[in-house]
Amino acid sequence: QIQLVESGGGLVQAGGSLRLSCVASGTVFRFGTMGWYRQTPGKQRELVAIINDASTNYADSVKGRFTISRDNAKITVYLQMNSLKPEDTAVYYCYGVLVGLTYWGQGTQVTVSS
Repeated sequence: QIQLVESGGGLVQAGGSLRLSCVASGTVFRFGTMGWYRQTPGKQRELVAIINDASTNYADSVKGRFTISRDNAKITVYLQMNSLKPEDTAVYYCYGVLVGLTYWGQGTQVTVSS
């Protein structure tokens, strides 16, 4: 069974940093595009950042503050979040595309206090 498991969420003060990790298991194949979405209650899931072999892309709201990277050997994707703002508070979900199918993690809560 293919799984994506996030970690690294928590409570941080505005201006602080967190690093999210997402580890894939259950497959010997390498994911193509991987990335992060976030969601707050009552709102649609919002794309935060994506990474593939060719490029990275970010939501305008996080450009210059967040950095996505991946460790292909461990099938892990990271999200380094700096200069966090209260509006970054959300549940962050990792996702990955493998052979045309999209897999999601269970989500990790990030709370930024003002």
